[in-house]
Amino acid sequence: MDQSIKPQPYCRNCRLAPPSISDDQLLELEAVIKPGQLFGKGSYLFRQGDPFDSLYLVRSGSVKTVTSNDQGMESITAFYLPGELFGFSGLDEGRFPVSAVALERTLCSQLPFDQLERLTAEIPGFTHQLMQLMSRKIREDQQVKLLLSRLHADSRIAAFLLNISAHFRDRGYSAVRFRLSMSRIEIADYLGLAVETVSRSFTRMQKQGLLRTEGRETEILDFIELCTLAGGEVEL
Repeated sequence: MDQSIKPQPYCRNCRLAPPSISDDQLLELEAVIKPGQLFGKGSYLFRQGDPFDSLYLVRSGSVKTVTSNDQGMESITAFYLPGELFGFSGLDEGRFPVSAVALERTLCSQLPFDQLERLTAEIPGFTHQLMQLMSRKIREDQQVKLLLSRLHADSRIAAFLLNISAHFRDRGYSAVRFRLSMSRIEIADYLGLAVETVSRSFTRMQKQGLLRTEGRETEILDFIELCTLAGGEVEL
């Protein structure tokens, strides 16, 4: 069952806050961010077709977004890790074109979009910050399409792991040792591969001395060679 969590100061180091934000403006921004809500593994934050009224910020845990076709077949479109903002895709038509599902026990905050719009007029640089976040997501989506055009499964997986690594590095955590919150099946779905292919690739990279894995715990042993295998793609 979802539970409310007492809000904690968060946005001083949040990418949503412009670098020049004052303490008073920071308090205004934090007042817009709803208290974090806990979602159990497999819980929906929103469903495809729901009206768009908010963005979402991952505080801890992780989320996947999935899209369903007319036959009910689902495909994973993205993963979101702590510190990432998502939900922009619903802005265009006023409804979410995807569903968002917690990959594990996840704490997310809701950011009502009408209140964010109000802050764009009150906080200098806030509009630019939002545009940067949206632009980054567009660039990532373009690079994912490029990644999926590659035929070599090992290259896709190497680039995927390096993207996860970059995420943790940028937030002050280890870039070489981390836990994957998504299953092999979910990674295969996202990368457009068979799950058996993903398993074989992980095994092959371990034998080559690039990785060490134990369950979902992952350690990059040879960062340079993994980057070479990915074709130099350190971030998606």
